[in-house]
Amino acid sequence: MTSKLPQNDTILLTVFLKHDQSMNNVERAEKLDAAGFNENFPPEGVEIVNHYVMMGIGQVIVLRLPPDMLRIVNRAIEHTAWGAYETEFYITYDLRAAKEAEDTSK
Repeated sequence: MTSKLPQNDTILLTVFLKHDQSMNNVERAEKLDAAGFNENFPPEGVEIVNHYVMMGIGQVIVLRLPPDMLRIVNRAIEHTAWGAYETEFYITYDLRAAKEAEDTSK
């Protein structure tokens, strides 16, 4: 997958949107729609690298963003996803790309 943002100037952020088992998908979608999740996430300047459903967890979204956008992403989730999901955030990096860069430098 080709990135739209320069990789050297960005971080990866993995976001777990854990399903709240007290509501069904219709109720969750209504809550997200009312909060404007789809209109406001991801914030401008943030790239979705991967977005998938992890059975038993919920949604897992990997984002690429400039480090100074971390607070903006956090606030976007707070304002639009809380109540529909429990959230976890993990700053990550692309180990495969790092290994490939290491191998080519040898």
